[in-house]
Amino acid sequence: MSTEYESQVVREAYESRATEYTKVLGSIEAMSPVDLAAIEGWSRGIDGRIVDAGCGPGHWTAHLRNLGADIEGIDMVPAFIDGARSRFPDTAFRLGDLDALPVKSASLAGILAWYSLIHVSPDLLSVTIQEFARCLEPGGRVLLGFFEGQKVEAFGHAVTTAYFWPVEEMARLLADARFEVTEVRTRADPGARPHAAIAAQLSH
Repeated sequence: MSTEYESQVVREAYESRATEYTKVLGSIEAMSPVDLAAIEGWSRGIDGRIVDAGCGPGHWTAHLRNLGADIEGIDMVPAFIDGARSRFPDTAFRLGDLDALPVKSASLAGILAWYSLIHVSPDLLSVTIQEFARCLEPGGRVLLGFFEGQKVEAFGHAVTTAYFWPVEEMARLLADARFEVTEVRTRADPGARPHAAIAAQLSH
């Protein structure tokens, strides 16, 4: 499957359900307090421009901006970008694909990719991780949130096919793109899929 075709499938799936998705998951109040603390702590450690890659409804972007971050949200779903601009007019949002972010090389200090990589097929995810490396300055940081599994495996996500990833496999992709993992968090909440978060820093 090509990245272009895969992006089109995901884009159309979310475009058709953007209003519903935003209503259910488009606010900070709907987010886990554990995730909130982790993302806030990560952002405070970054001095420079951040991109919320795959920002969806834009709630994380706006929240971090309100905390003082120099941040912009980028998403490939037009309905998400239109909705985010309407709900958060003081925060910057624009259209863009994760495997071809509309930013200059080595221009970012941080990239947040919170559950925005879950639909990228395993044979294409390295392309996106390499793109993150292109965009970050030496020493730049990423924070990835994803569903943890015992093996790389597809599952029937409510919107479109998504993938479980073992922490070790995600860390390997990061290492291949010159990232050093600095922190790993995992948890399994009752009634929810296992969660993982990896923070990593691009080598100088």
